[in-house]
Amino acid sequence: MKVLVTGGAGFIGSNFIRHLFTARPGVEIVNLDKLTYAGNAENLADIEGNPRYRFARGDISDHGTVEQLFALKFDAVVHFAAETHVDRSIEDASPFLQSNILGTHCLLEAARRHPQTRFLLISTDEVYGSAPAGISFTEKSPLDPRSPYAASKAAAEHLVAAYGNTYGLSTVILRCTNNFGPFQFPEKLIPLIVANASEDKPIPVYGDGMQERDWLFVEDFCRAISLALEKAKPGSLYNVSAGATQPNLKIIRTILRHLGKSESLIQHVLDRPGHDRRYALDSSKIRRELGWAPDEVFEEGIRKTIAWYQANREWLAHARSGEYRHYYDRHYTNRSALLGK
Repeated sequence: MKVLVTGGAGFIGSNFIRHLFTARPGVEIVNLDKLTYAGNAENLADIEGNPRYRFARGDISDHGTVEQLFALKFDAVVHFAAETHVDRSIEDASPFLQSNILGTHCLLEAARRHPQTRFLLISTDEVYGSAPAGISFTEKSPLDPRSPYAASKAAAEHLVAAYGNTYGLSTVILRCTNNFGPFQFPEKLIPLIVANASEDKPIPVYGDGMQERDWLFVEDFCRAISLALEKAKPGSLYNVSAGATQPNLKIIRTILRHLGKSESLIQHVLDRPGHDRRYALDSSKIRRELGWAPDEVFEEGIRKTIAWYQANREWLAHARSGEYRHYYDRHYTNRSALLGK
């Protein structure tokens, strides 16, 4: 099998590439990544010399680059490449429209000229909007994206489904809850907490910190993607979740406990505009149809994640330098000015 992975230098993409090499010894992978701030070539340093792996630096919205790669005749495209951070989309939505919508369209245009290629889109639970207490969204629930990021991913989903319907592409969409694990860029909640707490720095918590999320260990999501790639019927759509929501504040306290740090580091800051209160997905469909289930319980997964960041301090220091420092200052140090408060 020959697979094009877009955004493979990012958090989930790099973990998936490593998973696929282990799960499928004969697979060949081309990784197309623009290497923006969240794309890190160091994430795949251990497989750089593998003859079954090729890295191509480029933009998914560049038709010339995409067409040139599709000439290699892939069996599948696994499309991770996207702008993903909600706060950044609130600050400036333009890159999200360019990458998440126009970039997806560019890939689909190339795919329809190579109809043997399966197209798998990695989407998000945020397309559903905020879930009422006690409710878990199913694949039939209506979409209600409430941030520019979520809206751009919903648009990408509609494009993928439309190309499947109109041109007969073999498309699959996976909507996943929050992932965590090694190689996650430290603008995200869990690595940000680990990094700050390890240095006894304040931990910024939006609002009251009681926003609920369902955390899934990244390796479990990689297994779900691999199963969908192999077994899902064309046009399939699956929710992927651990099925256990937790408030952000509980996650923070759990990490502080593992690190032996005081809760006095917690610092409540102005909440995100339009912040969704709760995300929750019903993943019974993928469990029933593809036989998937998460292996990692949260407590063990968070222990492994913390241990990885502690063992890879140099990687973390590189990720937190340069552009990240400017982002952190805008969104946390000077948050009132950013939100006009």
